[in-house]
Amino acid sequence: MEDAPLFLMTSLALVGSPGPNTLGLAALGAAWGMRRGLGFMAGMDLGMAVLVGAVGSGLWAAMAAVPGLAPAATAAASLWLLYLAWRIAMAPPLGVRDAQDRQARPPSWRAGALLSLGNPKAWLAVAAVVSRYAPPEAGAGEAAAKGAALWALIVAVNLGWLAAGAALGRAARTPARGRALNRVFAVLLALSVIGAALL
Repeated sequence: MEDAPLFLMTSLALVGSPGPNTLGLAALGAAWGMRRGLGFMAGMDLGMAVLVGAVGSGLWAAMAAVPGLAPAATAAASLWLLYLAWRIAMAPPLGVRDAQDRQARPPSWRAGALLSLGNPKAWLAVAAVVSRYAPPEAGAGEAAAKGAALWALIVAVNLGWLAAGAALGRAARTPARGRALNRVFAVLLALSVIGAALL
């Protein structure tokens, strides 16, 4: 694996850049905090593990050949992401936690897994890395090692985005600033959904 440094740099650029998954995590962190966002993040990581495995094994090509499957999955994920953006925009800021807010739960790990599996940017990013750095002729052992390294990088990136969002949420100490931050993240998330849909 002499190309490991280039593989990791390319992977970081593709999976770490702003998109529905990363912005969704940052927004969730800002709206609900780090601890309450970990379940959603774990679901996203699980979904990405499935996605990396599907792309690496060639299963994604077979799924893409099923008429209407990819557009339907993308449409469903996009609608869910827009709903998530609305929930984030309406969430009370981190500094304003009352009994009603404590009852409002952040999205579950299942929602995070579905987000990863329905995110077209994630599929394209993983497919680009796998086709360039782990083609079929590279062998199963190298493909598995690179797939594991890619997934570990995704987990680290996701943790960073969630932590950054939570830090911004804590820094917005007044209710007005907290609400404004939630709404900015919600708009960015909605724009990323629209951008991904246009790919």
